Amino acid sequence: MGNELILHCGSERITRDELRFVETPENTHTWHPVPHADVADFIVNQALDNGFRIEREEYGLNPSQSRMFGVLRFHPEGHPEHSRALGFRNSHDKTFALGLTVGLRVLVCDNLCFGGEETILRRHTRNIDIEILIPRAFAELNGRFDKLETQYNHLKDQIVSDDNARLTVVKAAENNLIPSCDIVPILQEYRNPRHDEFREMTQWSLYNAFSEIAKKYRPDRSYRCFRGLASVFELEDAA
Repeated sequence: MGNELILHCGSERITRDELRFVETPENTHTWHPVPHADVADFIVNQALDNGFRIEREEYGLNPSQSRMFGVLRFHPEGHPEHSRALGFRNSHDKTFALGLTVGLRVLVCDNLCFGGEETILRRHTRNIDIEILIPRAFAELNGRFDKLETQYNHLKDQIVSDDNARLTVVKAAENNLIPSCDIVPILQEYRNPRHDEFREMTQWSLYNAFSEIAKKYRPDRSYRCFRGLASVFELEDAA
């Protein structure tokens, strides 16, 4: 499972230091854009202040520099098979709200597809205050990660027969979560996974077979796939 910043539509990767050179439009009576650098800096500082060890941070800007996207990756102790991650986005052109998404897999891309397991959004009104919004989100972050990991650990305890795995994959295709041409590749990945940690025939391994094949999808298709899989694998509370 990847924690990915996917850039399409002409966007480019950028460093956090380079965000400081992006101009912010002037406020209006009802709209207060937040500087991209302020959002990124505040989120990084909150992560560090809350004891998160950042292993990787990625940022992207669209060609007009009006939209910023970012992903922070954290590695929890004792969990080599996944990463915790926080994705976020910000806009200066009123196209979308300041958003944060948390999960064990996040997708943040520049075609406005945005989602992990939980998402927090806030419009750029004159009352927006990142010094309130973001700390409030971080106050709940460990609990959210713990809940997600509990749900995924439950998947690891559920053995799946080959027949039931086949039924799940076919059902996903019938619901248009995956194209029908990927039924066989997903089943092959489940039966012969490329990563040793998924060799046990469990719901967790089946979920990761979907994840592995979905890496090739366009962002919109990937987003639809994983949002739908939350229901298939009974992870609605996290989706």
